[in-house]
Amino acid sequence: MRSTAVLSCALFLVACGGSETPATDTAATAAPAPAAAAPLSLADLNGTWTQTVRPENSDSVLVTATIVAKTDNTGWTITLPGRPPMPVRVSVSGDSLMTATGPYESVLRKGVQVTTNAVLRRQPDGKLTGFTIAHYQGAKADSVVRLRTELTKAP
Repeated sequence: MRSTAVLSCALFLVACGGSETPATDTAATAAPAPAAAAPLSLADLNGTWTQTVRPENSDSVLVTATIVAKTDNTGWTITLPGRPPMPVRVSVSGDSLMTATGPYESVLRKGVQVTTNAVLRRQPDGKLTGFTIAHYQGAKADSVVRLRTELTKAP
């Protein structure tokens, strides 16, 4: 009986111990993290931009506008088709440009007031792309629409 207990303990120790391989240091072998995007500067954006706005799930252009950007966050304007220029509120955080416009009468929904907020990031080709959230207010229930936005700098 004693030999059976000793043999059982020995088998238990062999089964539980033994052939583990030491953990490797994955930090030393992992690929380096991609470089962070360069911070955006309002001075870099100075000039005239063409803005196209599309539905989130389509390539059809809904609205084309002109944005005039300044070297600081004052004096930015957007001109929608057949409309006078309107002020655009802008700010920069890291690699992102945030814009806010309105309220104004929507180009897409006649007689409805809209306020827009966008977050755009510079792409390697120099364009700014991102999403615009349009907040519509009218006689019917308020609604929110997410739109794809692209800005291309005029030569």
